[in-house]
Amino acid sequence: MVYRINCYQNVSATALVLVSVLQLAACSAEPQRRDRFFVLEPPIASTTDNRPLAATLIVEDLAATGFVGGRQIVYRTQLEPLELRRYNVYLWEQPPARALTRNLVEALRSVGLFSRVAPIAEWVRADYRLGGELARFEHRPADSTSTVLAELTLTLISTQDRAILLSRTYQEEEVVSGRRPEDMVAAFNRLNGRIIDLFIQDLKAARPRLAPNDAR
Repeated sequence: MVYRINCYQNVSATALVLVSVLQLAACSAEPQRRDRFFVLEPPIASTTDNRPLAATLIVEDLAATGFVGGRQIVYRTQLEPLELRRYNVYLWEQPPARALTRNLVEALRSVGLFSRVAPIAEWVRADYRLGGELARFEHRPADSTSTVLAELTLTLISTQDRAILLSRTYQEEEVVSGRRPEDMVAAFNRLNGRIIDLFIQDLKAARPRLAPNDAR
């Protein structure tokens, strides 16, 4: 009699362990959402400056702090405006500051204001240096109108005397046209393109300070 009771207890314990294992296996077998990586590729203006300055511009790596320096897309809700959050499965291929650095190099090469534009990694001798900081780069989801916004400070200095030739903070916002993550990324790219265009306009306006003896 005692033997039968112990055997029953052992079987019951084994069954409980088996059930637990099956439950864990079932949980692990559930489909998981895959990470989605997005690229920052803003539209670049094709207009070219007719008379580029005979100078080399180095574009330094843009700085970024906090969540903005990571790859997860950052968002902020209307109910909690002081709390920054990150999407779990929506990520940038590169951190936004690094991608924006590349975007600036490509855009400045395209516009042709300087005879040479290079990233800092090329270690070339420069006449001018461009640096800055990306302070905000976030999605603002909302029931009515969803937006993305950015705050980027860019500073151009002369390497000869360290004089600041141009410094401005760009704070821009763009409406998201749909509810898909692709719509959000498209809005980020439009936003980046507009900020870069504004900076290039400011750079052209500052040309007399860059080349005082230029006849233009």
